[in-house]
Amino acid sequence: MKILKLLHQSGGMNVNEIAERLGQPQSSVSNHIQSLEHAGLIRTEMVKARKGSQKICHAIYDEIVVSFHKSVARTPDDEIEVMMPLGLFTNASVVGPCGICSPEGIIGLLDVPTTFLDPERMKASLLWFTSGFVEYQFPNNALLKGVEVDRIEFVIEVSSEVPGTHTDWPSDISVAINGAELGVWTSPGDFGDKRGVYTPDWWKMAGSQYGLLKTWQVTHAGSFVDGRRISDVCISDLDLSAHRSVRLRIEVKADAEHPGGLNIFGRGFGNYDQDIIMRLHTKSKL
Repeated sequence: MKILKLLHQSGGMNVNEIAERLGQPQSSVSNHIQSLEHAGLIRTEMVKARKGSQKICHAIYDEIVVSFHKSVARTPDDEIEVMMPLGLFTNASVVGPCGICSPEGIIGLLDVPTTFLDPERMKASLLWFTSGFVEYQFPNNALLKGVEVDRIEFVIEVSSEVPGTHTDWPSDISVAINGAELGVWTSPGDFGDKRGVYTPDWWKMAGSQYGLLKTWQVTHAGSFVDGRRISDVCISDLDLSAHRSVRLRIEVKADAEHPGGLNIFGRGFGNYDQDIIMRLHTKSKL
């Protein structure tokens, strides 16, 4: 906790600097850094130093919320999960530079927006664009089951997009559900300091390697990204009971304050072996 607080307050620091500030042995701090990185609570990058290179640690989150709920017996009906293949978007309008990749290679032509119409996009594991949007249509299985949705969440691995990579390249990413804009989350950069865990070997190191795993959630109390409130849009504003599908739009607007592009990672690229996940949490029947 002290390391997280220090990185949030002071910005990027190497292990020796952290150990000195906290009065802890360098070996202990290194172990803690490794645990925090593995848990996805910090990010690290290797930069040149006077002798060789050094690992610089950065905070990812401005706020971490730990919530202890009363234990409630749950049944499989309490949660409905759908994983949507990255390439099965139903609508798209993008501005280049842009492109689509499968784990085997490039799909279509690079920097040609009409490539997003290529039927081979179904195999996509990575897509990127400078501005514009992609939209997905998920089945509203809660409506089919006749149950009420208490909250909805989408889990996506994303980053900014810049030719090459740049850890300090902010991009305002907007998410909308059924036409209701939840708000903006600003991606800090485009990450290429090390190869993504699942990124194939043929993909050049100069390209985007991985993103941050982010969770957008809408509840009765508002909309959140990783537990941090971003707007007052609540579950009733999505009108889920009136739609057989749930439309998800992921967008970087051309007039955004930080129009820094977008990478979306799916299975076969990045640090997480998943596509876009939707979870519908329904009200308990107990």
